[in-house]
Amino acid sequence: MALEITQYLLAAQSPDAKIRNEAETALGQFREQNLPGFLLSLSVELSSDGKPTESRRLAGIVLKNSLDAKEAATKGNLVQQWVAIDISFKSQIKNFLLNTLGSSVREASHTAAQVVAKIASIEVPKKEWPELVRLLLSNMTQPDTPVFLKQATLEALGYICEEISDEDLVQDEVNAVLTAVIQGMNVSEQNSDVRLAATRALYNALDFARTNFDNEMERNYIMKVICDAALANEIEIRKAAFECLVSIASTYYEILEPYMQKIFELTSNAVKADEEAVALQAVEFWSSICDEELDIQDNELPESGNSNPPHSQFIQKALSTLVPMLLETLLKQDEDQDQEDGIWNLAMAGGTCLGLVAKAVRDLVVPLVMPFVEANISMSDWRSREAATFAFGSILDGPSMEKLSPMVNAGLDFMLNAMKDENSHVKDTTAWTLSRIFELMHLPASGFSVVTPANLQRILVVLSEGLKDAPHIAEKVCGAIYFLALGYEDAGPASSLITPFLPDIFSSLIATAERTDSSDSKLRSSAYEALNQVVRCSNLPETSQIIYRLLPAIMSKLEQTINLQIVSSDDREKQGDLQASLCGVLQVIIQKLSSAEDTKPIILQAADQIMVLFLNVFACRSSTVHEEAMLAIGALAYATGPDFEKYMQEFYKVLEMGLQNFEEYQVCAISVGVVGDICRALDAKILPYCDGIMTHLLKDLSSSELDRSVKPPIFSCFGDIALAIGEHFEKYVTYAVPMMQGASELCARIDSNDEDMVDYGNQLRRSIFEAYSGILQGFKNAKAELMLPHAPHLLQFIELVAKDQQRDETVTKAAVAVLGDLADALGSNLKMMIKDSAFCTELLGECLESGDDQLKETATWTQGMIGRAFSVCG
Repeated sequence: MALEITQYLLAAQSPDAKIRNEAETALGQFREQNLPGFLLSLSVELSSDGKPTESRRLAGIVLKNSLDAKEAATKGNLVQQWVAIDISFKSQIKNFLLNTLGSSVREASHTAAQVVAKIASIEVPKKEWPELVRLLLSNMTQPDTPVFLKQATLEALGYICEEISDEDLVQDEVNAVLTAVIQGMNVSEQNSDVRLAATRALYNALDFARTNFDNEMERNYIMKVICDAALANEIEIRKAAFECLVSIASTYYEILEPYMQKIFELTSNAVKADEEAVALQAVEFWSSICDEELDIQDNELPESGNSNPPHSQFIQKALSTLVPMLLETLLKQDEDQDQEDGIWNLAMAGGTCLGLVAKAVRDLVVPLVMPFVEANISMSDWRSREAATFAFGSILDGPSMEKLSPMVNAGLDFMLNAMKDENSHVKDTTAWTLSRIFELMHLPASGFSVVTPANLQRILVVLSEGLKDAPHIAEKVCGAIYFLALGYEDAGPASSLITPFLPDIFSSLIATAERTDSSDSKLRSSAYEALNQVVRCSNLPETSQIIYRLLPAIMSKLEQTINLQIVSSDDREKQGDLQASLCGVLQVIIQKLSSAEDTKPIILQAADQIMVLFLNVFACRSSTVHEEAMLAIGALAYATGPDFEKYMQEFYKVLEMGLQNFEEYQVCAISVGVVGDICRALDAKILPYCDGIMTHLLKDLSSSELDRSVKPPIFSCFGDIALAIGEHFEKYVTYAVPMMQGASELCARIDSNDEDMVDYGNQLRRSIFEAYSGILQGFKNAKAELMLPHAPHLLQFIELVAKDQQRDETVTKAAVAVLGDLADALGSNLKMMIKDSAFCTELLGECLESGDDQLKETATWTQGMIGRAFSVCG
């Protein structure tokens, strides 16, 4: 039975905290004590036109939040709660919601449409609300249906299509939904609100329309209605129609040929003359076409008969008119576009699309863009100079090195001079273009670079000056330095070129990081990221003393952050960001100096001080810092090896907190990774801490609250622990192996059509194999027989994976490796288990023919282990 809750809903919005808290408590108690009655009361409130708008609004929000949540575990619980409610209550609630669609109060009908869709997402896949689509469609077909009911019904249909899978409706229902939606979009529909709701509904329904798009007559009609809507008087309808075209570009690329002339005309006119919101979608259409054609190019196989959609080369066919249209957009910059973070305008959309065009058609784009660059790069108008620079930077990824290198070599000096341009927009885009040049055209390891001994000093002087410019420009300059340094990675003697300049680069970047004129921490983060890259890519024998001097400077800065006065949450956040950046720099320095025996003593000497600093940082309690400090401690453990034992007693308290941090799951994942680092550093010395660590890891695996992405690293961690403590892992086998077997059975049930789940399945399978490998290797010399009862299940899992065409190479490698470990550990005991297993021979044969040398090597070793196991038996 529904209760009167209007006063509570109004009081819950009171400015008086006492009244508000009392109302929230009362509503919360009602929910806890009688959920069906609570939801029914909310639906009655929402449906009652005589109730105040404020109480109806809140009733709708609470209803939505009672059925859905962003966090997967919470959403799962809400769904279970709804499923458990008695059907009579659910029927009443659904009827009130369907009635609310007819409310003349727009806010109520709109919210009802959303809630109907949330319930549909739970019930329609289970066939528990079979009459829903029929009831909604009857609203559209009855004569004299009020406009607001049509509008809300179309919204509900659109939201339902967004929530459910295209497999949840039969084709007759899809046809009926599309008919109603297309009818609502038609130019004959007089009401613009109805037409807009229909166009938005079509956007969500497009995934359901595969059969309809396969039928030429139906497809022609749908495309005509969309193109008509793209010319509607109302901006929102035009925008929604172009959004449909963007979706069709990626979903139905292969059927677009007959419509491309019309679509080009529509997009071209929109870009030239329509409102920005519409023009942005028109450009997005061409970006989507580029994405599709790039995917087709990436997947094109040399042999015929592949199942990819045909490459229609729309971009190449439209090139001569498409590129000028995109170049024109580059001149439509916003005055304040560089100062605002995350701004998206027509110029940026055009430049992004031009970059995709360059990737799609490669060399063909250059002669169409370079005349624009040359004509505008020296113009007195800043917009022309900035657009020319943006165009130049946008086409650097795609064309061949042979095509680009003459113009980049000729243009580099011009770009360096442009860093002194009087206009900040031009300098900002120039700095971005320089970073693109260094990223794509500075590749000394491959034998080509625009950076030479003759111009390096000038480049560094210009970049150093640029670091003193406005924060948004300095940030782009940090990116240029990052890529300049990256080019010297694995470049051999060429990396010596930058060595003499390192002290100045370090001091410039640190000074940039300490600037106080930037409103956020983005510049500081960029400066430290650039510093990290310079350290990483430096030539260690030549630079060890420079990096050695950098170490105490960074440690001192980190120490200063611990004593910062914190009076607000903003201060706490700034402290956390700064500590995260400095811990990141220390991690890179530790890794660099400990990578060679000559310089490792520098880290060993400073290790005590560094560890004290990290422990003090943990006391500041910030998840960002936790992540960075944990990663740095992992690097320190690797560097110090068995000596890390002296820090374990104190560090273990912090590690426990990390392993129990379900909410900030990245911290938990990194903590799991650090356990692996410590296992490799301490080997058997980690044994005193293993009971606690394994308890936390097993709890993590059992938790429904912990993000699933943390679970694969936990299985890998079992392998690390087993390798470290060997036969002492015996006490954990009865807990760990059933978990591994349960996860392997989950892998077998993964939906092969769900890309995210396939990726997750690959991570899970690889980590399970790594766990088995670690345990088998750990037991090999003493207690291998402990794994005999589990070998059949493992072999069954390997066979299942071997038959799966969707496994990636890392899974294959791990599967082959664990097969070798099984043979190595169990020896002759394995013969009876695999003597009739053709999958072993097939899997090894596949790997031995692979182009991956590491995979071949692993397969050869495994083949040898199996051969040895069989020969021992014989």
